[in-house]
Amino acid sequence: MGLHTSIRRKPPPSPAAGPASRVANQLGEATSPYLRQHADNPVHWVQWSAEALAEAARRDVPILLSIGYAACHWCHVMAHESFESAEVAAITNSNFVCIKVDREERPDLDAVYMNATVAMTGQGGWPMTCFLTPDGRPFFCGTYYPKNSFLELLSAVTDTWRDRRDEVEKASGEIAGELRAMASGLPGGGPPVSAELCDHAAASALADQDTAAGGFGRPPKFPPSALLEALLRDYERTGSAEVRAAVDRTCTAMARGGIHDQLAGGFARYSVDNTWVVPHFEKMLYDNALLLRVYAHWARCGGGELAARVAGQTADFLLRDLADGDMFTSSLDADADGREGSTYVWTPQQLRAALGDDDGDWAAKVFTVTAAGTFEDGESVLQLRNDPSDTARLARVSATLLAARSERVQPGRDDKVVTAWNGLAITALCEAAVALGRADLVAAARRCATALLQLHLVDGRLRRASLGGRVGDSAAILEDHATLATGLLTLYQLTADNGLLDAAVGLLDTALAHFAHPDRPGQWFDSADDAEQLMIRPADPLDGATPSGASSIAEALLTAAHLVGPERAGRYGEAAADTVLAHSPLLARAARSAGHWLAVAEAAVRGPLQIAVACDPAASPLLAAARRLAPGGAIVVGGAVDSSELLTGRDRVRGADAAYVCHGRVCDLPVTGVPELAAALGVPV
Repeated sequence: MGLHTSIRRKPPPSPAAGPASRVANQLGEATSPYLRQHADNPVHWVQWSAEALAEAARRDVPILLSIGYAACHWCHVMAHESFESAEVAAITNSNFVCIKVDREERPDLDAVYMNATVAMTGQGGWPMTCFLTPDGRPFFCGTYYPKNSFLELLSAVTDTWRDRRDEVEKASGEIAGELRAMASGLPGGGPPVSAELCDHAAASALADQDTAAGGFGRPPKFPPSALLEALLRDYERTGSAEVRAAVDRTCTAMARGGIHDQLAGGFARYSVDNTWVVPHFEKMLYDNALLLRVYAHWARCGGGELAARVAGQTADFLLRDLADGDMFTSSLDADADGREGSTYVWTPQQLRAALGDDDGDWAAKVFTVTAAGTFEDGESVLQLRNDPSDTARLARVSATLLAARSERVQPGRDDKVVTAWNGLAITALCEAAVALGRADLVAAARRCATALLQLHLVDGRLRRASLGGRVGDSAAILEDHATLATGLLTLYQLTADNGLLDAAVGLLDTALAHFAHPDRPGQWFDSADDAEQLMIRPADPLDGATPSGASSIAEALLTAAHLVGPERAGRYGEAAADTVLAHSPLLARAARSAGHWLAVAEAAVRGPLQIAVACDPAASPLLAAARRLAPGGAIVVGGAVDSSELLTGRDRVRGADAAYVCHGRVCDLPVTGVPELAAALGVPV
């Protein structure tokens, strides 16, 4: 990394220092709203392509690679400061080929160059700013730069490229070698996947919990969605009071804090403080889908009225604010009217103006709005630390404030439809439908699944994203196949629609054919073997803001193995077992970065649990109870004898609906009553 530290920033060069770009800005036809935000920049941005790299080689200039996403606050800041500047554009257009990438549309590129940025600087983030050789090797990386610093950096990189090319080639070669070594995969020989390993992983995660404010680690605090789902499953298996307390504490703190939109529902991406008061205001589909699943599960596990209310509000937020037709868009910006959070914050005076003095003063107390404020300029983010006794007044005041807020400038919306995140939404809507008794959520999930399969499957292969009904060129990655397959399998269990099962099987077969490591059973690549070949083929097993592709495919395979016929069941079951075992070192040593792995392992050590109910699925209290009582990760189907794989040879008993509870391939005797079913599952009725 010596070149990274030896580049010296100098005053910017003359725009004539290098051969000028022959192309104008080419982002106007992009399928990414983020790229389109930059279509009017004077910088001659192009999309990533073989032609762009070839142009850099022809001109013998380095590549300026800028990676971000539409809801990113600091991406907007750098765009306004630098990319809208004619001074910056004159230098970049003369001395670089300028490539702009939406990290949500091309997560493979983002993964490669984020690894490089972290390796060089010790940290990452967006906007990501990388300088590459024409063949794509990075030699200098960073994140956000103020305009003056960016101009100095452009000058220094230009001088280094012109005068010290041998150092650039040497450094970029070393960095590429280090990145390839990092991508070599996990070592073998992990511990067996067992209840003891799950207990260890849960205890390890709890050691880092914030027992005062909820959550894990220090601020900024991100919602630990996958870990919370795993801990709920651990609680259902063990009954651990400590685990349950951690879930209750964190879910309550997030629900009552400013990270949760107290008026419209939905969660912001993270909290900048320790107590969940001040969020970074962007709202992402993936966060809200994952949190909807958690709060629905918490509601089924006795989380009470708060859990059910937040789950319902989050589902409504998805349907109202992120739906575009039948599918779901990606995000809402943090900014509105050029200022972060301006849509959401209030002063006491604004509350009185919207509500009148009496209700305004009452609302200030209920929502913790003070003269000092909790955000900027005496403004406060709404919190709901306790439910007032007058719930009717709260509902009326909240509706009035939401109407007043709708008159403000609203955040921009990234209308891009991402396959993986819609897959997460399908699963969450199905699980919320069970927890809340809302058939409309099943209908919404089904519409989304149908639309995705119609638009994003092109010539039998899945695509990553679309915009306004136009599917993009970016190939789907592992997480797209995995989370959509899981969503389809979850929806199949509620609808018995064999078309959904067939579609999930097709996705899993594609994943096994094109993403599984050919020489290491249980390990996976994030990009397909026939996708564009980058400097390295990304393969990140760690769970982050979303579950990793590998942990997601493990979940899908584990579920599918018990829903398909014997010709596939063995193959899927073996692949799932190999995958969880190959990644068991993460559960042993990095539990907080393996939340979804723990959730999958918890399901695996229970068999996974399967409940097949012989019944009329449209009118069976026993089936409804099975869905409500089943622990997270369980598989539940209902219908007539032989109507599905799990109901083969299983019929009603003496004319009564009958539930067959199985652990792996071992099944209990059928039960016909809800109390008996609850006893078989080891849960209260």
